Amino acid sequence: MIDLKKWQTYTGSAQKPADFDDFWQQGLAEMNALPDTYEVTKVAIPSNVAQAYDLFFTGVQGARIHCQLITPKPYDPAIAHPGMIMFHGYHCDSGDYQDKFGWAAEGYVVLAMDARGQGGLSEIATAPKGDVMKGLIIRGMESGPASLYYRSVYLDTAQATKILMNYPGVNQQRIYATGASQGGGLAIACASLVPEIYRIQVSYPFLSDFRYAYQIGAQNSAFEEIPYWFQFRDPLHEREAEIFHTLEYIDIQNLASRIRGEVYWSMGLQDTTVPPETQFATYNKISSKKHLIVLPEYGHEYLPKVSDKIRGFFIHDDN
Repeated sequence: MIDLKKWQTYTGSAQKPADFDDFWQQGLAEMNALPDTYEVTKVAIPSNVAQAYDLFFTGVQGARIHCQLITPKPYDPAIAHPGMIMFHGYHCDSGDYQDKFGWAAEGYVVLAMDARGQGGLSEIATAPKGDVMKGLIIRGMESGPASLYYRSVYLDTAQATKILMNYPGVNQQRIYATGASQGGGLAIACASLVPEIYRIQVSYPFLSDFRYAYQIGAQNSAFEEIPYWFQFRDPLHEREAEIFHTLEYIDIQNLASRIRGEVYWSMGLQDTTVPPETQFATYNKISSKKHLIVLPEYGHEYLPKVSDKIRGFFIHDDN
């Protein structure tokens, strides 16, 4: 088990690029220049409390992005509903629509985004150079920061949130972001690019502290594609400095200081998929109000009792 006291002050291994903020401001400008339009189609799933829809929008690079939209039933756009933006784990999709019906019953408008090119309906619009056989962190990496897969996905999260915030009947001051693993990393990235997000709940977020994850042996973790890339594309590590500098642009620890919303973060100290040390690199850089729940005997898995414990983080009188 890790030394919790030691890692609660860990500042991460990041070497934040000098142009990092400009890089993301340019990305947001590119996203905001896109047409503010989307398509919505009803999904025929029986429910007395919720209505499900497919929602599609066009993201950066022309990719068609899919979200599940779930609203309370009946729906009154004259009422200010809290909004929830949800993100899924690595390679997966947004899951079943009915899993979100409970939130609709609580009055939420839910938007669950499929990450482009993974298990859902969202598409990848470009074919990057280089090796992409082992994962998505390295997709586009050989062509530089602007070609990184996760640059586009982070901007998709911001665009989806913008759509949710402007959906009729949604309270723009009560937007929540949530996710686990990759979904947690995307929720953190989203809240940094859209600091208006009110509250953020994440479990063991991925996409943090790439340098350290590699140093401690990433072959058996979610970061395995990084040593895989070196093994087959650069076995002499002649491009190591360049590669890790490129990855700094999507390391969520470099984005964390931009968050303004309140954060609830849960982790298992036995996590070998997304090591807790990498998570602390980002958690410790969040300057807004935050809470950490630690389960010493658990890893990268269902964390019992957490959902019940933080229920009030979502359901309270001022929604």
